[in-house]
This record gives sequence, C-alpha cells and structure tokens, in this order.
Amino acid sequence: MKSFIATVLVALFFVLALLFGARNEQMVTVSYFVAQGEYRLPVVLGVVFLAGFLVSWLFAFYHIVKMKLLVRQANKKIDQLQAQLPQTDIHKLVSDTDSKAKELTA
Repeated sequence: MKSFIATVLVALFFVLALLFGARNEQMVTVSYFVAQGEYRLPVVLGVVFLAGFLVSWLFAFYHIVKMKLLVRQANKKIDQLQAQLPQTDIHKLVSDTDSKAKELTA
C-alpha cells in the first residue's frame, strides 16, 4: 500500500511539473559539457524530474535488494543453528521458560 501511495505522489508531482511548465512556454537554453541546446521549459522540467526519480529509484532498489540478501543470510544462519540444537534441549528450554513465567505470575 505504501508503494502505491508513493507512486501516486510521484505521478502527481510529475503532472504538476508539466502543468507548471505548460503555463510557461518559454524556451530554455541548456548547456551540456560539450554542446548547448534550446528546449521548451515543460520538456526540461519533465526530463529532469524523471531523471531524478529514476536515479533515486535505482539507489532505493539497490539498498532494498542488499537488505533482503542480508535477511536471507541471517535466516539461513538461524536455520543452521536450530538444526544443530537437539530437539530435547529446545523443549526443555521452552518448558523451563514457561515454568519460570508461571512462578513470576503466581
């Protein structure tokens, strides 16, 4: 749901940028490192906004994938550690914890 709301907000900002640019039909000079060009203001605003959004999305995607990999590795490590523990020890730990909790509540 959060991603849907974020997508709607980004689309709304993009449309607002285009509306702002449509009201300002001026020509803008854009200087590159090597060349120079003249474009309408709505086109420049739209391209710059879209480029910023894509760069931000790529950084976010990188960090999300990195975190998912770390969680997957941690889950594998937890599974390995649980497999090393004998089942009787786990049941004993749970029953000991339950009995101590009952003592505290009594």
